[in-house]
Amino acid sequence: MRDYSNKADVLLGLQWGDEGKGKVVDILAERYDMASRFQGGPNAGHTLEFDGKKFVLHTIPSGIFRPQVLNLVGNGVVIDPAIFKQEIEELVAAGVDPLRNLFISKKAHLILPSHRALDAASEASKGKTKIGSTLKGIGPAYMDKTGRNGLRVGDILAPNFAERYQALLEKHQWLLRQYDFAYDIRDYQARWFEGIELLRQARVVDSENLVNQMLDQGKTVLAEGAQGTLLDIDFGTFPYVTSSNTISAGACTGLGVPPNRIGKVFGVFKAYTTRVGSGPFPTELFDDDGARIRRVGREVGATTGRDRRCGWLDLPALKYAVMVNGVTDLVMTKADVLSGFAQVKVAVEYHDGPDRLDNLPYDMNNTTALPVYRSFEPWSGDLGGLRRVEDFPAALRSYIDFIEQELQVPIRVVSLGPDRSQIVFT
Repeated sequence: MRDYSNKADVLLGLQWGDEGKGKVVDILAERYDMASRFQGGPNAGHTLEFDGKKFVLHTIPSGIFRPQVLNLVGNGVVIDPAIFKQEIEELVAAGVDPLRNLFISKKAHLILPSHRALDAASEASKGKTKIGSTLKGIGPAYMDKTGRNGLRVGDILAPNFAERYQALLEKHQWLLRQYDFAYDIRDYQARWFEGIELLRQARVVDSENLVNQMLDQGKTVLAEGAQGTLLDIDFGTFPYVTSSNTISAGACTGLGVPPNRIGKVFGVFKAYTTRVGSGPFPTELFDDDGARIRRVGREVGATTGRDRRCGWLDLPALKYAVMVNGVTDLVMTKADVLSGFAQVKVAVEYHDGPDRLDNLPYDMNNTTALPVYRSFEPWSGDLGGLRRVEDFPAALRSYIDFIEQELQVPIRVVSLGPDRSQIVFT
């Protein structure tokens, strides 16, 4: 009987993305033999800082800076070759050789230049109801995947790839004629085909075989999620969501790993909450506290460049995320940002008239439920240099204890700044 005792661990976001997953993967990756992306695409922006340098990864896994770690872009990811090429070039310029330990799944789907045009046309047609797309072509690429029309990385090795590309482009051009939308993809298309040539030089593999063989050999695998749980296509705040399954179950379909080979699930969350783009955000702040969180936390989207909406921690939403992911270990980031506030608040439940809710309403876009807050004693001081839990301010330790008690999951890691070194294991 096959031995399934060796597990792949999963790390993902528990909010609306931007929780600091990239930094945490970079730190944890040295404990693993492989770091892998299992969904999303260049709509992700995983930021890492170390040695005085800042890097933003969009497609490549965050373990790429660990030379002993293999990195895999799994079948559940959608890849824009032009962005992939730019990302590779930036890493090479920084002294990193990413192709040395990078593998790409043959089954990962390609984002075409015309997917980007379709994304922009669709978003423009929505007017005030737009979802806040990153306009990277993610949604249309996944639509072609589920519609069984898409092109995959493995197809670039076929002799008739150019003809297949042209056939799909003509379909997209027909769809674009249904919109009153001007577009020109010629310049981007030239860069896209340059990216295709680079992909042909990469190690393109049957990734599901590679991952399972590594586990069979006793190797360790970390699966890295993009976006966040509340953006999941099924369990997020629909329709203001992404186009893939961002929860832990997505690691199974996005890598070809069976459920009985999933081990720990690391859930990353900020000590407060942020969101980019449209959609419901019950604890959003429109006052000086919200502006201060945005300023101190440098809350600007790594992919979009848009200011993030900021608010207090939403505990019912966090409980929901822990439940659907089966989180075993929590990681709290940006606790340092809340240092020096007059008070710190947490939404502990919702009130909908006389009814009290401790979970998320079905339709958060039209709900009348309002968050109910509990205030906590604030903490102060520069926390960036702390390396032991024992040195945390008492108020911060109380805040952590409360969250652990409510979620019934331990907080194993606390991040106190953007740099790789500003981390505390509890």
